[in-house]
Amino acid sequence: MEQIISFVALAAGLIIGLGAIGACIGIGIMGSKYLESAARQPELMNELQTKMFLLAGLIDAAFIIGTGIALWFATANPFLGQLANR
Repeated sequence: MEQIISFVALAAGLIIGLGAIGACIGIGIMGSKYLESAARQPELMNELQTKMFLLAGLIDAAFIIGTGIALWFATANPFLGQLANR
């Protein structure tokens, strides 16, 4: 049973860690493309900035949802009840 709990902790760490890496890479690529496109066409900078912030929110939302699911697995583990019965 302890092995299952340790696997749940490992899985939660992987979900949070890989989600953070993916969000950071995604926002970094998006920011660089925004700067490139703003340098090429400065007149579209306001439209592009609005779209960039919308996409940044969506990228962060995906990471936060993954973090919430990982924390839910860590705290609402159905196997913890069996440990208390020992």
